Amino acid sequence: MQLSVIIPTFNEETTIRKTLDAISRLVNVDEVVIVDGGSTDETVGIIEAYELKKPLKLVRFGEANRGKQLHEGTRHATHEIFWFLHADTRPAQGCAREIKKYLNYDEIAGGNFQVIFDGGSRWARFLTWLYPHLKSIGLVYGDSAIFARRSVYERIGGFKPLPLFEDVDFFKRLRKKGEFRFLQKAVTTSSRRFQNDSFLWTFTKWSVFQTLYWFGFPAALLAKRYRAIR
Repeated sequence: MQLSVIIPTFNEETTIRKTLDAISRLVNVDEVVIVDGGSTDETVGIIEAYELKKPLKLVRFGEANRGKQLHEGTRHATHEIFWFLHADTRPAQGCAREIKKYLNYDEIAGGNFQVIFDGGSRWARFLTWLYPHLKSIGLVYGDSAIFARRSVYERIGGFKPLPLFEDVDFFKRLRKKGEFRFLQKAVTTSSRRFQNDSFLWTFTKWSVFQTLYWFGFPAALLAKRYRAIR
């Protein structure tokens, strides 16, 4: 089985090179598809100039909607495994090998990884501690590097065109079609979402938005109140 990495980008000039550096070290990645949502910074130029040494496709999508971008990426991917990475999430050595190993078992529909938040602050350490506990209440986020078997992805209709919580929605549908495996290897993701303001205020807003979505508040309306971090 071969593996396609799919990355949505929008104004990621400060992060995308580090992510591509991490991917370039992974032997078991067979293809990278990047879907740009209309970046106005140097993101596209960095991608075009990057020498990845494995097939790299840049899709100029033109709309910054992560759900739509991820689904568009699958239309350009050619392999049996989809691995969805955020532009600020860096996988460790061996992550792609683990994906291929577990998807040899037909009962496994997909999975994700442990998450380490960078920065070294006490809040980054808190988030690193918190994330493994969220899965027990059915919350899995895209910065944990979700992967899925292509056939299952297509069966459930893939990512919905949601501008927010597209990852939570996708996880809920994916796990109904087979086993979802939480892998012990870690990916490192950025803490920037919680660094610009007071952590407690930002974390509280994030929690309130999640609760509203959980109770059926439309993601499109929530997205209008969700301040971009870029």
